[in-house]
Amino acid sequence: MIQDRYPLAHRLYPYARHADQDAAQPVRHPVVIIGGGPIGLACALDLGLQGLPVVLLDDHEGVGQGSRAICFSKRCLEIADRYGFGEKALAKGVVWNLGKVFHEDRKVFEFNLLPEDGHKFPAFINLQQPYFEKFLVERIREANAEGAKIDLRGRNRIDGLTQHGTHVALNIATPDGPYTLEADYVIASDGAGSPTRKLMGLDFEGRVFQDSFLIADITMAAPFPTERWFAFEPSHGAGASTLLHKQPDGEWRVDFQIGWDVDRAEELKEENVRRRLDAMLGPDVEYEIVWTSIYTFQCRRMKKFRHDRVIFAGDSAHQVSPFGARGANSGIQDADNLGWKLGMVLRGEAPDALLDTYCEERRYGADENILNSTRSTDFITPKSPVSHMFRNAVLDLAEHHAFARPLVNSGRLSVPCTYDGGPLNGADALPGGPARTRPGAPCPDAPLPDGFLLNRLGNGFTLLCLDCAVPENLPDGLATLAIKSEGPASALHQRYLGEASHAFYLIRPDQHVATRWAEADAATITAALRHATAKE
Repeated sequence: MIQDRYPLAHRLYPYARHADQDAAQPVRHPVVIIGGGPIGLACALDLGLQGLPVVLLDDHEGVGQGSRAICFSKRCLEIADRYGFGEKALAKGVVWNLGKVFHEDRKVFEFNLLPEDGHKFPAFINLQQPYFEKFLVERIREANAEGAKIDLRGRNRIDGLTQHGTHVALNIATPDGPYTLEADYVIASDGAGSPTRKLMGLDFEGRVFQDSFLIADITMAAPFPTERWFAFEPSHGAGASTLLHKQPDGEWRVDFQIGWDVDRAEELKEENVRRRLDAMLGPDVEYEIVWTSIYTFQCRRMKKFRHDRVIFAGDSAHQVSPFGARGANSGIQDADNLGWKLGMVLRGEAPDALLDTYCEERRYGADENILNSTRSTDFITPKSPVSHMFRNAVLDLAEHHAFARPLVNSGRLSVPCTYDGGPLNGADALPGGPARTRPGAPCPDAPLPDGFLLNRLGNGFTLLCLDCAVPENLPDGLATLAIKSEGPASALHQRYLGEASHAFYLIRPDQHVATRWAEADAATITAALRHATAKE
């Protein structure tokens, strides 16, 4: 019997009639977010923590069915920590750094995703998406109690959207009938099938791969380790490839590659799902099926993520195949990039042009993800006998020769995007500085005597001064952080100084490097800050 562990009726924000529905004229809000998944909730929380009022509209009343996303990356956890719930997610999640790749019954090799020490968070945790969404909603409730104005409205469905010069008009359906809202800006985070995108007559560009994968989330007490196991052509024959992941609460995620020309309804019958699971796990393993689904690989994105006052984020803007855990992780990075920019524009601290850089930077990130996801998909699902022979030859070589292992692609796992050549980057004026902290890069964490670096950077622009004094006469509102690196052997020195003796870093609110210098005065820093906020 398939369980219903994540019912659609899990009502985190049940419908309640709002005064806006009774207003004589449509009420105008600074920001309306469409979609209550993790990306929409993250956008709402980001803006709310900045003191900006935001309304989120969702056609449901909480989390949906099934675990969907399960792999949350180190960068995603760091963003969650800045929002105030990273430690809660870490405590609930299953931590893993080790992955193993098999061909038939042989282990080809294994890899460690975070071989260095000195980070607050691990490379990945496995955590069912409903938990991640629940933690976001709980943090929103806490923020509301602290004075934030984040309004979550369940069973508010968008039925119409019209752009005007100064605002967007939204037609909304509810159990009590329709009403209209206006918004200065709209964030569309309503998923891969995005009703907003369809209402605007927009579409994706990219590829749909001709293969199908069956997901089964199961509960079982089995002695499998907390690792990512990916098997090519396993001898049990349950799928052309299989993937096994451990989740919290004794759950496991199993993926089976089942081919393109399949009868989906037939494959999803419980007896057929059990046939595959029994073949993979063995006849003596007892389990219960929690949730099943079938998906296809899609690597696509919108041509533009910003359409005047409507901005798309997450799956509504871009889609990638699930191998590599790029969907939710890249979407949370969308929210991280968009939040501070929209906040500055709404407060009058930056021009509207700053929002165009969201599209430029996150489209760059989407293209990087699509490239890596496409390569993974091509390796996992070879399209010809020749490519299949090449793939298996690489696997055979990788078992015995280290040089071949980088060629094995069972899903290059999500890493944060470095915005090389990005529109907000300043010059790299730190000779000998490490490449990993060049302009455009996300700041790597590092241990400090009293905690970790990222926790000290805050939520605004910060001037990080390493082994040097803070310059005088800096712009108002620019936070400063002066730290001694504790010598060349320290992680902070290796990650931020390299061969340099000291450095100044201008860090953006999303904790990406804007620019860095060996020497900088107030005028230089002020000019860089103006450039990083699209003022020049």
